[in-house]
Amino acid sequence: EVQLVESGGGLVQPGGSLSLSCATSGFTFRLYAMSWARQAPGKGLEWISAIVSDSSRTDYADSVKGRFTISRDNAKNTLHLQMNSLKPEDTAVYYCAKYPTNWVRGLDYDYRGQGTQVTVSS
Repeated sequence: EVQLVESGGGLVQPGGSLSLSCATSGFTFRLYAMSWARQAPGKGLEWISAIVSDSSRTDYADSVKGRFTISRDNAKNTLHLQMNSLKPEDTAVYYCAKYPTNWVRGLDYDYRGQGTQVTVSS
């Protein structure tokens, strides 16, 4: 059974930082592209970043480029998202997601975690 479990969310002040992690199991992590997406209150799911299996390529949405960094540890089957210079508009539930192949294709996931809440507020 594929499992994706996010952690690291919480409340942070504007300008602050948070580090999210996603522990995975049930599949061969090192073979697949992975992604982070988020959903703000009253809005649809937004793709924010992705990374291919060997970390040779990363992609970011314009809304987070230069502030967020995606990474992965294939030895520990874990995906990470370092978020710096956080803004109130970054408030959302953040999801870890798996692609069905090593191709990055937007929101075309085959599995997604339950999410972790990130709130940016003073």
